[in-house]
Amino acid sequence: MTTNTTKKPAIAAEDSTASTEARPERTRRALTVVGPPLLSEAQKPVPITLSQHLRIGGADYAPGAEISVSPDYARRLRGQGYVART
Repeated sequence: MTTNTTKKPAIAAEDSTASTEARPERTRRALTVVGPPLLSEAQKPVPITLSQHLRIGGADYAPGAEISVSPDYARRLRGQGYVART
């Protein structure tokens, strides 16, 4: 039994460098907020230190990890005992 296959042409070296030059450079990294997003642009994320293991959005955070969350989410985590006392 035979199948028809076609080979894809090799990409020229010039084409691969041209595509990397066309990408814009990132000068400033966006602040990562864990959990629910901020409600408005005026809200500032709150840094908290965790007292217990916490899994948010498929990512695990160990006790002592410092994460940035929205003020509302920080209040909920404090009430549930996830924020370390400082």
